[in-house]
Amino acid sequence: MTQDPDSPDMPDTISRRGALECMAWAGTGLLWSLQGGLPSAVGLTRALAAEGPAAFTFLQISDSHVGFAKPANPDALGTLREAVAQIRQLPAKPAFIIHTGDISHLSKDQEFDDADQILRETGLPLFFVPGEHDLLDDERGRSYLDRYGKGSRGAGWYSFDREGVHFIGLVNVVDLKAGGLGDLGAEQLAWLERDVAGLASSTPVVVFAHIPLWTVYPEWGWGTQDGARALGLLRRFGSVTVLNGHIHQIVQKVEGSVTFHTARSTAFPQPAPGTAPSPGPMKVPAGDLRKFLGIASVNVVRGGEPLAIIDTPLAG
Repeated sequence: MTQDPDSPDMPDTISRRGALECMAWAGTGLLWSLQGGLPSAVGLTRALAAEGPAAFTFLQISDSHVGFAKPANPDALGTLREAVAQIRQLPAKPAFIIHTGDISHLSKDQEFDDADQILRETGLPLFFVPGEHDLLDDERGRSYLDRYGKGSRGAGWYSFDREGVHFIGLVNVVDLKAGGLGDLGAEQLAWLERDVAGLASSTPVVVFAHIPLWTVYPEWGWGTQDGARALGLLRRFGSVTVLNGHIHQIVQKVEGSVTFHTARSTAFPQPAPGTAPSPGPMKVPAGDLRKFLGIASVNVVRGGEPLAIIDTPLAG
């Protein structure tokens, strides 16, 4: 869940007007800023050059796949190290890091050890949810839970509050079948309903899970089959931000008061939906890899609803 959930160093400078006014986070080369509940992207290069502290910042990082060493990226640990080096250069210290899963590639102790060593170099508290690659051991994720799940419930879900914002970490990768949609399950949904029941509708909410909670591309399993039930429990809130990983590319969507984002991987790219026979590590020329681990801007229309895919290169 977190390596430091109660750090005394959390900033106390968030501004709110019934919705989240200023919140920012950075992934591999990207700083997101929310204004009035709507997100805008700032490249990490610009963030590194910024003067003065942001109002309330936190980092999102995803899909590190430590242990992956195939042609798509022979050194996934190295590119994670590069991302952490850039995070350490940010002029304003973020409050914490959220990692949205697939910390490891094969759930091996050495992979988790290596990831922990690099991520600790940020000097920031860390919050985690598992990806399916983190639950591959013989005990249905016991290695993950022993390291990252202290204080969590079930397969690792939990919530916490910072600076008036309610954060919810969900798990939708248990018993995930190849190509299948994610699943939260009845127990977790019942917990979520209880968790938010006492919150005022003006409370800003940030939800994070590995697989997108909305359906990005069902043919590849890029969605959560009961995600709509979870989102239904959050519709009454004036500002809801949903953060996911899994698909290794930025997809942004806004539906009313709910804003969705997926994150890039620090390890390897995956093809855009429908542009390949199946998802999976996408090999690009070695000199171009870091261009695909950042962000660029593409507009995609799916079912009449605009999706903004923002993808600016990490390299430059």
